[in-house]
Amino acid sequence: MIKLAMLLAPVLALAASAPAIANDGIGSVSAGGIIVGKTDAVAMKKEVLTVSPDLIKVEYEFLNESKADVEETIIFPLPAYDAGYHQSPTYYGQPQQFSIEVDGKPRDYQTVLLAKLDGKDVTARLKALGLTDKQVAYFPSFTPFDRKVEPLTAQQKKALIADGLLAKLSDDEQWVPAWSVTVVYQWQQKFAAGKTVRVRHQYAPFVAAGPGASYLGDGNEFEKKYCGDKAFYATWNKLAKQQGESGFVNAKWVSYILKTGNTWKNGIEDFTLNLVKGKSDELISLCFPGTFTKINPTTLQVKLRNFRPTQDLNVYFGNVENGSENTGEAPALRGNYLKTK
Repeated sequence: MIKLAMLLAPVLALAASAPAIANDGIGSVSAGGIIVGKTDAVAMKKEVLTVSPDLIKVEYEFLNESKADVEETIIFPLPAYDAGYHQSPTYYGQPQQFSIEVDGKPRDYQTVLLAKLDGKDVTARLKALGLTDKQVAYFPSFTPFDRKVEPLTAQQKKALIADGLLAKLSDDEQWVPAWSVTVVYQWQQKFAAGKTVRVRHQYAPFVAAGPGASYLGDGNEFEKKYCGDKAFYATWNKLAKQQGESGFVNAKWVSYILKTGNTWKNGIEDFTLNLVKGKSDELISLCFPGTFTKINPTTLQVKLRNFRPTQDLNVYFGNVENGSENTGEAPALRGNYLKTK
């Protein structure tokens, strides 16, 4: 059996996008599909991606086309979050409803915790100073997770300040961590020669919502990211006018990292994207190749062959029932299932 190793660092950058803030709303951040080190043995024969504001579901079929068994480290990186100042809990921790199935059976995975400062891995330094995983993930002095975390000792605080790992936003602010936290799910997967392996996972996406997400903002920026056409703008303006002076259209913005599909042999050979609305009169706008077909009143579908994504997926869902935030969950620090790098 051939065992292929993979380093975490190069691929973590794919999912470490920071939240953008606009008009009192929260900008969306991207999570995405599972990643493997570039392989010439295992092909992604099929991917069915179903996206809604409330749930992302992905179903894969992989085939080891070589003559030898292959074992890969598979990872699913989550967006990085600041360990210090938290404007909203929306982007911190792990998404709700996360699950992995391999050939129809639930699959255990490890949770890896990484801390970075200015692009440098500081996990080992924090551990050397005696910080626990909980202290790294949920800083004791300020956290949106409502977790009880042991306070730092005076010696730890002094050392963290000396290393630039603690900072102040202003003179009258308390000391807060300067590092960011990335949570990565990973597991070992065997691909037997000539055998198809079916993987399924799902999670509730990190979304943008609220007044900031209801406003289209600068037309050029929206057009570049979501490719709204004349019919979309006409309907959106009509809905906004119905709201009176506020002019808001309840909306959610969902992002998904697609380009990780290029790490597999031949990219994605058979790709299906389903966009699912909560109700038939919701608006959808996105930049994406191919022609969408209306499968039913709430589902749009596009199919592509030999797909090599050149950009990630950003979907605007407008006229939704509400613009409430998906607050996510704190990272699950689950005994033996968590390890630091």
